[in-house]
Amino acid sequence: MSTNTHKDPLHGLTLQMLVERLVALYGWQELARFININCFKTNPSIKSSLVFLRRTPWARQQVEDFYVKFGHQEWLQNPPAMNQEQSS
Repeated sequence: MSTNTHKDPLHGLTLQMLVERLVALYGWQELARFININCFKTNPSIKSSLVFLRRTPWARQQVEDFYVKFGHQEWLQNPPAMNQEQSS
């Protein structure tokens, strides 16, 4: 009878999932325009971005805030055809 009624859009999502979703939705170049951090600009990769974001709270907060504001609803309405989370 109960359904997933969490109001927090980050509930159950790892940082890796957030970054992968944002990259799938926007790509590295657009993401770097929205979130001005070097790990998205210079030789971006999921792995290097995760290392930086885990060690840098202000940058992680920017990514989480951006996801809540621009990524979550977009992901729910138009998930990319190649959902990388399914292959994990």
